[in-house]
Amino acid sequence: MTGAEKPWSAPDAELANADEPTAAGMGDLADALTPPSPMASKPHRIYRHRVSTRLWHWTNAIALIVMLMSGLMIFNAHPRLYWGEYGANMDTPWLWIGPTPEGGGHLLLGRSIDIPTTGVLGRSTNPNGSINTHAFPHWATIPSGYSLAGARRWHLSFAWIFVLATIGYALVSLVNGHVRRDLLPKRHELAPRHLWKDVVDHLKLRFHGDEPGQYNILQKLTYGLVLFVLLPLVILTGMTMSPAFDAAFPWLLDLFGGRQSARSIHFVCAAGFAAFIVVHLLLVVLAGPINEIRSMITGWLHVREVKGHGAEGPGAGPRAREEQTA
Repeated sequence: MTGAEKPWSAPDAELANADEPTAAGMGDLADALTPPSPMASKPHRIYRHRVSTRLWHWTNAIALIVMLMSGLMIFNAHPRLYWGEYGANMDTPWLWIGPTPEGGGHLLLGRSIDIPTTGVLGRSTNPNGSINTHAFPHWATIPSGYSLAGARRWHLSFAWIFVLATIGYALVSLVNGHVRRDLLPKRHELAPRHLWKDVVDHLKLRFHGDEPGQYNILQKLTYGLVLFVLLPLVILTGMTMSPAFDAAFPWLLDLFGGRQSARSIHFVCAAGFAAFIVVHLLLVVLAGPINEIRSMITGWLHVREVKGHGAEGPGAGPRAREEQTA
């Protein structure tokens, strides 16, 4: 079926029987001349996510969460960030999370921005009732008790899973055309009018628009930022902080301006991943969590259950009509 619906017409055989004065004949003719009711048709499903995408999504979801939580424990060992090649307790950090002399906790940006965080960051309560004065609380870290060595083992083990899964996904996506076909924005999508329409659709909680099987432009730009900016930066800065990789690739230190700058960039990228996860989960909930999660498990998106989109209504695009299955 093409995007434009063809005019409906009755089969010749049924029209030939139209002049038979039987109740059965009149009933058959009436059924033939009446288009099927949208409510009587079977639900539409769109094959939205390939196997490679689903495997990479769930593998990296687990790996990324473990890496974020173990990374917070590593940060607890020295909760200060610097720019340049050197950094120590007596140097002025651009970011510091820790306890205050008055018995609270705070996040300090530079010399002037002081944000109170008592009870969460810098000073919190452990399950046994003792006071934790590390940057991040026990429930946000792996391991939950302070252990720099344990956190490094968790972090590096899942970093290899993360990197290998990403490389595999990138190769498969390049071969099957997923990047070119689904992720790269088209020229008309970058037009201000199109971008603004997509923003308005999101504000109206209409996330899939007329093409529920396709990524919208905001998704493409966000995934592009994650895949082509955050991912390479977090991997390369992680390598820069490793003495073994520095020995093999000394240019990494020059590229990022020193190990402390690489550590700062690594932290900012990790914060970007954390923000992406929060927004992503929020949009999944707003768009219909059962349908969205099911599509990432089975690959099939049930169009009838897409919030703010009616596959049979005036907002249905050609893609929704073409890719219907029983």
